[in-house]
Amino acid sequence: MKKAALLSIALLSLTACSQGVTSMPDRSQSPCGDKPNCVSTQDSRDKFQLAPFLLTESATLDAIEQAALQLPGAKTAVKEGDYLRIECTSKIMRFVDDLELKVAGDKLIVRSESRVGYSDFGVNRKRAEQLREKLTQAKLIK
Repeated sequence: MKKAALLSIALLSLTACSQGVTSMPDRSQSPCGDKPNCVSTQDSRDKFQLAPFLLTESATLDAIEQAALQLPGAKTAVKEGDYLRIECTSKIMRFVDDLELKVAGDKLIVRSESRVGYSDFGVNRKRAEQLREKLTQAKLIK
């Protein structure tokens, strides 16, 4: 029994440690794959598509970042030019999802995807809509 418990703890620890990503390409404009663990404003398929995020004239990447950092478990991983990648870590299992944001003219490209697993049970869509609420409240999107 003790061996099984120790093995389980070791496996969970390794899984949690394996999610760190030091370098990742900008995938903000890429469509989601076929797994139901991703949503994007750039994907035209219903189950992956997010409605557009139309920026106001006062929207800046810094202000967008501040709104995004209000999401649960959010921290900035990359901020370069007009691109931002926020890592969102779940409380219990410490799973990391990537929220990618890119300013493109008067639109904000939004892509949120789980790093591991097949389905996210709607977590990324919920996160994207929470971001929409925060950006709307801050008058950064229309």
